[in-house]
Amino acid sequence: MTGEVLIDGVDLRKLQLKSIRRKIGLVSQEPVLFGSRSIRENIAYGREGASSEDVIAAAVLANAADFISKLPQGLDTMVGEQGIQLSGGQKQRIAIARAILKSPRILLLDEATSALDGESERIVQGALERAMLNRTVIVVSHRLSTVMNAHFIAVIHRGRIVQKGSHAELLKDRKGLYNQLLRLQDIGKEMKRDISVRDSLEIGPQSLSAPHRHFLHTTKSQEAMPELPSKSEASDKGPPQVPLSRLARLNSPEIPVLLLGALLAVANGVILPIFGTVLSGIIKTFSEPPQELSKDSKFWALMFVVLGFASFLSHSLSTYFFAVAGCKLIQRVRSMCFEKVVNMDIGWFDEPQHSSGAIGTRLSTDAVLVRRVVGDSLAILAQSTATAVAGLVIAFQANWQLALAILALLPLIGISGYGQLKSMKGFTANAKKMYEEANQVANEAVGSMRTVSSFCAEKKVVKQYEKKCEAPLKAGIRHGLISGIGLGMSSFFLFFAYAISFYVGALVVHHGKATFYQVFRVFFALSVTAIGISQSNSLAPNTSKAKVSVASIFEILDQRSKIDPSQNCGKRSKHVKGDIQFRHVRFRYPSRPDIKIFRDLCLTIRAGMTVALVGESGSGKSTFISLLQRFYEPDAGRITLDGIEISKLQLKWLRQQMGLVSQEPVLFNDTIRANIAYGKAGNVTEAEIVTAAKLANAHNFISSLQQGYNTVVGERGINLSGGQKQRVAIARAVIRAPKILLLDEATSALDAKCERAVQEALERVMVGQTTVVVSHRLSTIKGADLIAVIRNGVIVEKGRHETLIKIKDGFYASLMAPRNKM
Repeated sequence: MTGEVLIDGVDLRKLQLKSIRRKIGLVSQEPVLFGSRSIRENIAYGREGASSEDVIAAAVLANAADFISKLPQGLDTMVGEQGIQLSGGQKQRIAIARAILKSPRILLLDEATSALDGESERIVQGALERAMLNRTVIVVSHRLSTVMNAHFIAVIHRGRIVQKGSHAELLKDRKGLYNQLLRLQDIGKEMKRDISVRDSLEIGPQSLSAPHRHFLHTTKSQEAMPELPSKSEASDKGPPQVPLSRLARLNSPEIPVLLLGALLAVANGVILPIFGTVLSGIIKTFSEPPQELSKDSKFWALMFVVLGFASFLSHSLSTYFFAVAGCKLIQRVRSMCFEKVVNMDIGWFDEPQHSSGAIGTRLSTDAVLVRRVVGDSLAILAQSTATAVAGLVIAFQANWQLALAILALLPLIGISGYGQLKSMKGFTANAKKMYEEANQVANEAVGSMRTVSSFCAEKKVVKQYEKKCEAPLKAGIRHGLISGIGLGMSSFFLFFAYAISFYVGALVVHHGKATFYQVFRVFFALSVTAIGISQSNSLAPNTSKAKVSVASIFEILDQRSKIDPSQNCGKRSKHVKGDIQFRHVRFRYPSRPDIKIFRDLCLTIRAGMTVALVGESGSGKSTFISLLQRFYEPDAGRITLDGIEISKLQLKWLRQQMGLVSQEPVLFNDTIRANIAYGKAGNVTEAEIVTAAKLANAHNFISSLQQGYNTVVGERGINLSGGQKQRVAIARAVIRAPKILLLDEATSALDAKCERAVQEALERVMVGQTTVVVSHRLSTIKGADLIAVIRNGVIVEKGRHETLIKIKDGFYASLMAPRNKM
């Protein structure tokens, strides 16, 4: 890499990184919010030590105060994982408030208002204009209406600046790229005011002079989440207790393997008491005459070798068989859990306890711990039982009076172990929840490092993580204390039992009721039995932790999805026309019951029509699409497809008739080919993939990549630009050849040239299909057959653009007014 980036004439690489980042404010295309924090805390990230008054003032400037005040918990509302509880526009306004609060010397706006409706954009743009005063501002935008008032505009094409100057200067070049983009966006026709030309300060190619604003027009993306509900309070109830018989049934296919493992564990358990007998025999041998000593010592030495070989075989094979059964159980549990998770209704994922971090922990860690309850516990039980039975038989056979006396002391060891087990049980359940919360903070920080770095919040997130780890630390200290006392008491009672055993043994020998050899035989037989019990107690904390994991796993398996796509019940139509009707629909999100999204929404969409949904950010436009796809059920009213209630249609078939391109293009960490093929069930040919890519205007850029269609897009599509991701998502929807096309800001991430090409492609695909479009762009919606304006949960206006724009004091006209004036 060559070249320099200079700030005030100094090479950026020579400046202290943290110092320069503190002077730069960023509002990116993808507004990253931290789900484990409230709205107040997310805004406060902008400046360390910011007061509540500062946060509120920033929210007001960003036009966010109004919607925040309507939330049940106001500024203290948790935004949810990746801001899922807020609409795209709401997330963007919080991100803008965060940047405004920082009060930076350099302000970077990367499609900062692209997710806002016209009225909100006008207000926020005004706020940004005030925030821009006496600051150097760089704006990246596809909307040329956003950059017209810039002191200096730089047009980038294929990595080079091909034009630069003010808006008026660039307009003079009729063949220039800027003019072409301007005509593509039809701004020339809509702009009916004189343009005042500002005095421009001449700027060289390697310098940016404060306090002027400079705008770059390039190809970037807008990622905004669809409107989803707010976070509900997590349940404090712990997972229910699960009978071990249920888990054993899951392992039933491996019963033969488990039985083999158990038999070998029994053999391994019997070896310990036999070892005690051999040891007592050796002690007796040392008291024999030299001739017998030599003969018997060889025998007992051979017995040790035999026991060692038997222990090697039994222990190795037992561990192997239990490992095989355990691994198969883990695989089965993970598959069942994941299948259950992917078939849950969308509302289930709105709950904080069902975040990706918590579910990931259950699938990875909890599933592994489950095997301890069945395989490992069975091995310990079989081995310990065999040890105890064999030890008691040997002891009572040697001298029942002494054995009975020593046996009376064993419950002391059992009581100590039971107390330790009970104390560990509560700790493991609480510790699991605490570590999940800490992991959530870590996952958010690592996944949003660009945002963390831009706000110099590294120390802040480290402190948050350390704070979340404080509770497990305190609990761990308590756990260590209790565990230490428990193990110490267990050892004390063990040695106490030894002392009593030798004392009673001495008395028995003294009175002639037992021989020296019998005392040692009883002592060693019961000692190894006690050791076996102690070993079982030492594994008690792990068993307790495993039981908590079992309860956590079955909590998922016992869930019943309200809307289950795996069910094959329901009707299927041979021919779908595409008539859609919403009749008196009322809806509130399950996790946000205090807020009405739809009060009495009625809308009829005829087959083949293109209907545009318009409204303020957060008005319920994306919710309309979610209800149509049966992500949620309406509280009241009916939604029909071709006259049949969608709740009576087979869910998987219903969704196969629809193609969705949402605001945020979600790609999987796989190749471009695989991501496009994801849109169609069954085998997909190469020709189909290429055709879909061409329709979405994606083929050219894919072909230019080094690996073409085999290019891996990376996690969340990080290896592609926003526009490229969006075009791949459009190709994925097109390949399905859906009867109903759902476009939720489908072209919001594209520049004017690409938008026009994709729009033409979509129009070809839309022929004869029912299409629902959600958009803030006038150019996208004005050609619709019907425009429905949503406000306060109802349709307040509907008709074609030409009709609605003429309604005096109409809501649609007021929404479009800011765009018409630009």
